[in-house]
Amino acid sequence: MLQEIIRSRRSVFPANYTGETIPEKDFSRILDSARWAPNHRKTEPWRYKVITGTALSRFADFMSTAYSKVEGHKKFKLKKFQENPLKSSAVILIFLHRDEKESVPEWEEIAAVSMSVQNMWLTTHDLGYGCYWSSPKPFADMSKFEGIKVEKNEKFLGFFYLGTYDKEIHELPERKPIETIAQFITE
Repeated sequence: MLQEIIRSRRSVFPANYTGETIPEKDFSRILDSARWAPNHRKTEPWRYKVITGTALSRFADFMSTAYSKVEGHKKFKLKKFQENPLKSSAVILIFLHRDEKESVPEWEEIAAVSMSVQNMWLTTHDLGYGCYWSSPKPFADMSKFEGIKVEKNEKFLGFFYLGTYDKEIHELPERKPIETIAQFITE
């Protein structure tokens, strides 16, 4: 069962979302799964700012305004920043909350945040919803989005879009054989 969830997980882009709301109980399960990622020294370095409801419209305005100030911006990308949040049930801003003591290397904490997001991704997929992790945008300072508090030891790592979508059968992509990604040393 777990292997099937891992193999069938896909990026489902906001353009494919129906705009319906994910029920609160499912949303709680998704966020709860994030808490159970492995992390060295139990620093729990993940922090999430969850944007839902009417705040999605404010977020779309914020992103499209910030992008429109970029020299040479492209109209099709501007349209995506305006529309994608409105098609989503939620947009989760992903942050690394760096251990103030720096008791572990930063890369380990970034890896832990990534595993936390993977837990959310697998849970979202298992519940029948779509999601997509989008890279941080250099033009968008998330600390300037009204209502969000970004602490000095937090680093923005991206957007996690979630939404409902009309299911389609997706063929599994080809993956390299194990022998091409792993070296076995037996003696």
